[in-house]
Amino acid sequence: MKRILFCLLALGFAAGCTPTVQVAAPKEPIEINLNVKIEHEIRIQVDKELQGLFDEDSELF
Repeated sequence: MKRILFCLLALGFAAGCTPTVQVAAPKEPIEINLNVKIEHEIRIQVDKELQGLFDEDSELF
């Protein structure tokens, strides 16, 4: 009888020591702030000869 009681008591202690892992969604939504400023500048310099060629043959561009 004592062995059964001891086994039940040991089993109760062993069950109380098992680690638990819980996975839960956060209460607030995830917010990602991306403060990005994109600037671009394209500069094209054309010689006068090329500009004349472009004016003569307007189908190039």
